[in-house]
Amino acid sequence: MAQQAPILIVGAGQAGAMAAAELRKLGHADRIVMVGGERHAPYERPPLSKAVLADAGQRGQIGVHPASFYAEREIDLRLGTTVTAIDPARSVAACTDGSEIHFGACLLATGGSARALKALPPGTPDVHYLRTLDDADALREAMQRADEILVIGGGFLGLETASTAVDLGLKVTVLESADTLLGRAAPAELGDWLAQRIRARGVDLRLGCQIAAIEPQSQGVRVQLADGTAWQVPVLVVAIGLTPNSGLAAGAGLALHPGNGGIRIDERGRTSAPNIYAAGDCASQFHPLFGTEMRLESWQSANEQARIAATSMLGLEAAPAATPWFWTDQFGCNVQMLGAAHAGIRYAWRERPPGDAASPKFMLLGTLDGRLRHAIAVNAGGDLRQLRALFGLPVEEHLARLCDAALPLRQLVREVQADATGRTASLTTL
Repeated sequence: MAQQAPILIVGAGQAGAMAAAELRKLGHADRIVMVGGERHAPYERPPLSKAVLADAGQRGQIGVHPASFYAEREIDLRLGTTVTAIDPARSVAACTDGSEIHFGACLLATGGSARALKALPPGTPDVHYLRTLDDADALREAMQRADEILVIGGGFLGLETASTAVDLGLKVTVLESADTLLGRAAPAELGDWLAQRIRARGVDLRLGCQIAAIEPQSQGVRVQLADGTAWQVPVLVVAIGLTPNSGLAAGAGLALHPGNGGIRIDERGRTSAPNIYAAGDCASQFHPLFGTEMRLESWQSANEQARIAATSMLGLEAAPAATPWFWTDQFGCNVQMLGAAHAGIRYAWRERPPGDAASPKFMLLGTLDGRLRHAIAVNAGGDLRQLRALFGLPVEEHLARLCDAALPLRQLVREVQADATGRTASLTTL
């Protein structure tokens, strides 16, 4: 390959690995250097709180690409190394091993770090944060020695961890300060239903609670609520969100979002500095569907932003990002979400089983101004895929039928599409 300044990818995670693959797929034949601080080749993080946490044998199944991928495609993968500084004016990155990398273009795919409690910094005995493969290994080993865990945080990660612990036979307590579960990503209807299911599985779920004190003990951790309720548990898991790793970008003078702390990028993945791009959990971008700029912490978003950034680095036009999609597996349910929650969205149920149902299956359809903006499927991923065609279309007149589980969804979707197409054609001829 030609010995010119390489494309540098900072971060060996989902976004970085997918961007490297896309560059080669698009025919980029010059050098690619990928630098990552972990000792593991790029792996997928969603299994860490599920399959990998339950079974160490799953560790080898979560690579973003096969182990031979990087050598076969001549991608210079440098693990256990961190980029400490970037000079945009000189297009140079400095690394912890003392080397400098001169780049033609750079992708920042630095991800994020688990948000920590000040009273319990990472490394506190019997306290676990779950972000990396090593974190999952440590937590799994601790759970194998324990009969009980307490999880602080009722978001996706906390609930997935609690679900895995229940399946392994542990006694589980979950503490969440909000009054509903998943409040930032899902409507109260789903949060309330999920809370019923979690309690039916034997979890001591406490909502709207405030922690008054946390005290590491010689063995375990003591947690006390403001109402006086207290536990002393052998394993404490803290799952209270993610902090973007944007310090490198800040040091290079790149623009950050003042609210979410992410590296600001445009629709093509470009940062405020020429030839520097960003993708994944560290990136903040305007999303038309949400109507605001935000960081989307999801597997799909990392993939889409990486694809678009890689295409843009080569001076090509990329297809627009797909409608945001997210999934979680917990308490016997595969939950998939398409679109986004908005203030003012109204939700309607397509079936509504009880929370303790053995095999629940239902959907929640969210409309805003009569148009489909958010859809949630519980054990109904096939139905959700059919609804993709209706996103952004007026569905209000058809909503009652769309929510009638006795009617075939595929046919209903076709009818709604035909109606929307007919209306558009009528307006065009006026």
